[in-house]
Amino acid sequence: MKLLTFKQDNKLKLGIKTDKGVLHVEEAAKLLNLEVPHSIEETLRNQSKVEALQVLVKEGLEHSDESIFLDEKEITFGPAVPRPGKIICVGLNYKKHAEESNMPLPEYPILFNKFDNTISSHRDTISLPFNSSENDYEAELAIVIGKVAKRVSKEDALDYVFGYCNANDLSSRDLQFRTPQWLLGKSCDGFSPIGPYLVTSDEVGDPNQLKIKAIVNGEIRQNSNTSDMVFKCHEIVSYISDHMTLSPGDLIFTGTPEGVILGMPEEERVYLKEGDEVTIEIEKLGSLTNSFKQEV
Repeated sequence: MKLLTFKQDNKLKLGIKTDKGVLHVEEAAKLLNLEVPHSIEETLRNQSKVEALQVLVKEGLEHSDESIFLDEKEITFGPAVPRPGKIICVGLNYKKHAEESNMPLPEYPILFNKFDNTISSHRDTISLPFNSSENDYEAELAIVIGKVAKRVSKEDALDYVFGYCNANDLSSRDLQFRTPQWLLGKSCDGFSPIGPYLVTSDEVGDPNQLKIKAIVNGEIRQNSNTSDMVFKCHEIVSYISDHMTLSPGDLIFTGTPEGVILGMPEEERVYLKEGDEVTIEIEKLGSLTNSFKQEV
């Protein structure tokens, strides 16, 4: 399934993408008299309720009342995971990206974190910091944890994953490298747009065989495959779980491929500016698009 959130009456509602449009979960459940989760958080806390959502979709598609379906073009999206727990990111996790950055392949996953203030949605306009002039995009596959994971094996690690979504690990490079710690340039408001969908693991299959792109103002800048990861998704989940407990709703950003602005020759770097539009496309996960304005 492709789950999503949308805004209605100043609240976030749960939706499911279908061939008829976005199924309004709350309204469909009332019409069909079915008990289902009404939020991403409730679904993540109890994966057994996913089956109830599948039944809702099946019965909703068969029902004659099409008012329970919304036009995706007309909804205002919320984040695919509105209230994540931990946001853990992996740096230099694509071989060609490490090469373009003139950095050696890491021996262990390079981990850093972001915070929930960075979370934003598909179609949001994101503010570029007033004191930064070097803002960069990073197309990334995000893992969404669905079960408590502590010291899980590589072989079992993906069993703890609920699903995946597109992410853009936006980075203010001048702030990022102001000190040896990257946090400042990674944690500006809105700097982790995710979505538009949270796609369940069963629909994605192998997360390390997905095409991944970043498109800036119509120009393809990043064009790779998650197979180029240094540390694969199952290795990342297992490694992190050795050192900290992962919980439902935790996000793991798995790194970005080559083609970021920072990887270009210095004289060719043109960083993001007001009015730019960036789309992150990942096979089976849809397209995440954001525009930018300059903070003053």
